[in-house]
Amino acid sequence: MKAALRRRTRHAASALVATSLAGLASFAAHAEIVVTANDGKMVLENGNAVVRKQPLPDTVSVIDLTDGVLKLLGEVPAPASVVGPPPSVAIAPDGSFALVTGAMKLDPADATKTVPDDKLSVIDLKSSPPKVLATLQAGAGAAGVSINRAGTLALVANRSEGTVSVFTISGNALTPAGKIQLGDAKSGPSHAVFSRDGATALVTRDGDSKVSLLTVDGSKVEYAKRDLSAGVRPYDIDLTGGAAAVVGNVGAGSGDNDTISLIDMTAKPIRVVTTVTVGQTPEAVKMSPDGSHVAVTVMNGSNKPPASPFFNDFGLLNRISGTDLTPVAEAKIGHWCQGMVWSKDSKHVVAQCMVENELIAFSFDGKALTKTSTLKLQVSPAGIRTAEP
Repeated sequence: MKAALRRRTRHAASALVATSLAGLASFAAHAEIVVTANDGKMVLENGNAVVRKQPLPDTVSVIDLTDGVLKLLGEVPAPASVVGPPPSVAIAPDGSFALVTGAMKLDPADATKTVPDDKLSVIDLKSSPPKVLATLQAGAGAAGVSINRAGTLALVANRSEGTVSVFTISGNALTPAGKIQLGDAKSGPSHAVFSRDGATALVTRDGDSKVSLLTVDGSKVEYAKRDLSAGVRPYDIDLTGGAAAVVGNVGAGSGDNDTISLIDMTAKPIRVVTTVTVGQTPEAVKMSPDGSHVAVTVMNGSNKPPASPFFNDFGLLNRISGTDLTPVAEAKIGHWCQGMVWSKDSKHVVAQCMVENELIAFSFDGKALTKTSTLKLQVSPAGIRTAEP
């Protein structure tokens, strides 16, 4: 996926699979696990995200996606937030634990409002039911989180203080290893991802529309003082394909079509090579494990007031093929939809919609997206991840 994006893509929305509740004891070595972070605090009212009149506990759900069929294995209470990009979850390479951030919490002084939080939870995925092993502090507005392929480092983007937190990992224990300052408190670091070789990392900054390059040497992570220019408000970013990173630029939310950008990780220096239009608010971007497709969830105005001229009564999921990112399939989904993941075999995509409290699953045969099932959750799914190859 190292060549340039060439053709314009349309709006996209994602979907998640539904299945029956099962015991986490059914987790087996062959299971394909999806973890979602669910925000019980927020709801969409007339195009505005507001605190629920009766807030529910935030939760983390553990779901089996084996053979493209989703089964809810278990849930545990833990801080989560719809604020920030959907990769507010990271799973260890061996699938033993997950990290979940909570960017916002209810304001202790006014329960009708939220304030930045700094929570990072370590969730044991091997126990039945799942349990919280530890709760750590990252930085204010802790949002996107990633673990390197070696399972030795984690990065957390802190949107409300302009920093990235670094943690070392030993087994399932995390130790704070400092913070990296990126711009000022309004620079809005949103998500951080490691390169495949673990020698670099990229951080999106939706506050000042930059993508920052970090260098990684063992447990030492530093700001390389190089910023890439993609589009307006780079937000989600993914490196699953390896040779390229794809960035979703969510724009100003003013009804204009927004963009995704391709970063060539093999170029010297690393650089943005193409930016194309995809529609209103590309909330999430994800490369397939085989590197042949990119999935994009586009809100498509589904999060706007119904009276807005930019409102559409559905989001869209788009699959884009090949190194030129040619659009190949599109499917309608729900409202205010967030993240998505691929199955290991790149034949299924699972996404989450906040308004419907729903996960939707689609199969993909290379030509069309076919809805296979849905899964309702008690609170709204806001973040999602699998153990990435």
